[in-house]
Amino acid sequence: MSSRKNVQLNGSASASQATALKPSDKKKEKRDRESLVLWKRPFTTLEYFAKELMVLLGTYGKKLFNYKKFVVLVISLIIAVTTGLNMAGPHQIYMSSIYKQLLWCSYWAGLGILSSVGLGTGLHTFLLYLGPHIAKVTMAAYECGSLDFPEPPYPDEIICPVDVTKGAVVTILGIMSKVRLEAMCWGAGTALGELPPYFMARAARLSGLEPDDDDDDLAEFEELQKKKREELTLLDKGKLFVEHIVQKVGFMGILACASIPNPLFDLAGITCGHFLVPFWTFFGATLIGKAVIKMHIQKMFVIIAFNETLINSALSWLTVIPMIGGHLEVPFRTFLNGQKTKLHSKGAAAEASAAAAGGGGSVLSSVFELFVFAMILYFVVSIVNSFAQSYHKRLSKKTATGKASKD
Repeated sequence: MSSRKNVQLNGSASASQATALKPSDKKKEKRDRESLVLWKRPFTTLEYFAKELMVLLGTYGKKLFNYKKFVVLVISLIIAVTTGLNMAGPHQIYMSSIYKQLLWCSYWAGLGILSSVGLGTGLHTFLLYLGPHIAKVTMAAYECGSLDFPEPPYPDEIICPVDVTKGAVVTILGIMSKVRLEAMCWGAGTALGELPPYFMARAARLSGLEPDDDDDDLAEFEELQKKKREELTLLDKGKLFVEHIVQKVGFMGILACASIPNPLFDLAGITCGHFLVPFWTFFGATLIGKAVIKMHIQKMFVIIAFNETLINSALSWLTVIPMIGGHLEVPFRTFLNGQKTKLHSKGAAAEASAAAAGGGGSVLSSVFELFVFAMILYFVVSIVNSFAQSYHKRLSKKTATGKASKD
């Protein structure tokens, strides 16, 4: 038995040595992988993207068969909900209300996941969706002098209530409570999006895989720890500081890092996975930090920034900008006045009043729509590039393993 074990160990050692690439080969392979982007090699990139997508669908499709009871339960729930929504009866009022709330929460949670999950690069959904939504509700609250317009999920447009309660005061806390549901769902989504780096690092540590063979982020993390302090850049020191806090302080360290806008938080997930921090310690601290503490900070910042007094002051300061200041103030004020007018109108009347306010607002709306489209397009392109590079890495591993088996 002992001799057989030695043979197996020697065989695995020789295989790992055979699969190990020379530094020059590694650099060449990395350069080839990094060249797989749509603007350099579009056809190969699209081909590799499609193949990687099929591999992932096959892999996760097979994994679903291991959870047959769960799949059957989910399908049964979907059928039951669909039947309940389409069947006439007194339950329709409650079913419809619950269904809308679930869709509303799922929408914001999904945007939160897209913001932090990675997939090449995150989509900054706070800047594109949640921030403008909070700003819109804030401006509506101050313009209407009330928070009595419909609770989430809102209709297509927010309309000021006809009967406003006399003596009603719009407060920051009141506006924060008005947008709390969507904000917390978005924050919970960002916490869920931080799980892949954690699970990836944890699986690599438990399996004993070399980080360089599994994921570039893990390899970078390992290399960072080996560097001397004088060789570190400011960004590297920031990464190591996050790693040090998470490792030494534990739950409170993770909570502190998750409670502030932190572009280096991905490293916290990798660190927690690498050092086998318990799942609920990591996820619990991340969820509280992102969905409760950080979200309230971000909400308060947006609400204060879009106070009517501050907006008017900011628009007045636009004239200070040389050459273009005067030209910028007019379309911004037109847009703001158009938004205020729409709050007191409905349907076609709102469109007519907005058109009567001038074309400046429509120009700004078009610019913002183009900006959102460009960000989404960049996100999709980054996903395609990332999947193509993952498939290239998969092919490289197969080639190296094939050579090792022949040797």
